[in-house]
Amino acid sequence: MQNPRLAGRYAKSLLDLATERGQVEVVYKDMQYVQAVCAASKEFITVLKSPVFNSDKKVGIINAVLGNNISDLTRAFITLLVTKGREMNFAEMADAFIDQYNTVKGIHKVKLTTATEVSESVKEAIVSKVKQEAGFDSVELETKVDEKLIGGFVLEFDNKLVDASISKDLNEIRKEFSHNVYVQSIR
Repeated sequence: MQNPRLAGRYAKSLLDLATERGQVEVVYKDMQYVQAVCAASKEFITVLKSPVFNSDKKVGIINAVLGNNISDLTRAFITLLVTKGREMNFAEMADAFIDQYNTVKGIHKVKLTTATEVSESVKEAIVSKVKQEAGFDSVELETKVDEKLIGGFVLEFDNKLVDASISKDLNEIRKEFSHNVYVQSIR
């Protein structure tokens, strides 16, 4: 069950606490690690959501999975989540924390999807162009390869989409041929 408001509130609380203790960067790295673990292991998410395991067992499982890769502050936060019965939203909270961190630091996430892998120079050129055109100070580029695009690219940032892919152009041409207004004029 997704609950973005709840995740946002807990993430804000953790961000405020980390700021107060001067551990924002440490907790940010912890949340990136948690996000990677959650993305890599669907079983971990299933255990967090499972009513079969009691809270002590879940804390033990979380500590075993995350090990010494997280700080004491993050570990205490996770224990609090389990105690409050909110561990099922843990992955969402990690995502919300990273989003709030990026907002505070002025980092804009840009997602680049291409048909083939692109070189570092192309990535740098795209980041530079986005910074210049959108007026961003800091950009975090995420790249993805999707062969269905055939060629070109799709760029997503700040709820904007720039689709310069061949597949989009082909779909537009297909629509034009299927709704050809001139065919009726000929008859």
